Amino acid sequence: MPRALVTGGAGFLGSHLCERLLSEGWGVVAFDSLLTGRRENLRVAERDSEFAFVEHDVTLELPDPGAVDWVLHLASPASPPDYFDHPIETLRVGALGTMRALELAREQEAGFLLASTSEVYGDPAVHPQVESYWGNVNPVGPRSVYDESKRYAEALTMAYFRQQGVNTAIVRIFNTYGPRMRRDDGRAVPNFVAQSLGGRPLSVYGDGSQTRSLCYVDDLIEGFLRYLEVDEVGPMNLGNPEEVTILQLAELVAEIAGAKEEIEFLPPLVDDPTVRCPDVTNARTWLGWEPTVALRDGLTRTVAWARDAGWGDD
Repeated sequence: MPRALVTGGAGFLGSHLCERLLSEGWGVVAFDSLLTGRRENLRVAERDSEFAFVEHDVTLELPDPGAVDWVLHLASPASPPDYFDHPIETLRVGALGTMRALELAREQEAGFLLASTSEVYGDPAVHPQVESYWGNVNPVGPRSVYDESKRYAEALTMAYFRQQGVNTAIVRIFNTYGPRMRRDDGRAVPNFVAQSLGGRPLSVYGDGSQTRSLCYVDDLIEGFLRYLEVDEVGPMNLGNPEEVTILQLAELVAEIAGAKEEIEFLPPLVDDPTVRCPDVTNARTWLGWEPTVALRDGLTRTVAWARDAGWGDD
């Protein structure tokens, strides 16, 4: 039985990854400080005898997880409100947390996968974004704590690959959504879903013409598992190449939720990217991967989950 350590395992993506690995016959141990992750996300995983959870901050010395074949490093605040509230913690987990996870992989001769982000491209001057593009990041802006922590984590991962011979892989995640996102996450989809179900105006920052490319969580996790089976260091983009404006997204969420379409336009966010769309040629070539869940279908599932979770009760 293969076995993996998932850092950030109680987060939105981490919990889905843990469940999928378990369903594929893996043993899984999850580390999470619960700074932004939630133990309740692991209710399904914890029913499995091959799953273990350790509440731990991975910037500190790691407890022994037992023998593992892969270290999957997802630990980090990932939404703007979270990394604005926890800037030092975000930088620490990108630096110290990544180094400790890489050291563990080196010691165990395990594979190492870094969950990086499309934010390494900043406000891109190349569109769609290809992995060879170096990005357009403001290194001193408020978003830089996340952008630069991931850029540093990528550099560190490549150093361990080149100098230490660690079997590494880097995936750059584009906007992903689905069940288990927090209502107060701050990103567009949970904001619009919570506002629609709560009967409130939908908050659009700027004029809503900025674009995003939204990938349903099940598609992203499928890409993760396929990436573990190939010998490619990356970096590799994973995301849905279908682009939508923020205003179109707000209107679609309101329609699906059966809410009155009332838009509240607010001042633009600092350093908010104007466009975001992945070139997924490498994912298609290396993994034979394509997103399969259409945006309307994924949003319908997400709205239904949020309604069942009580997002419209207040």
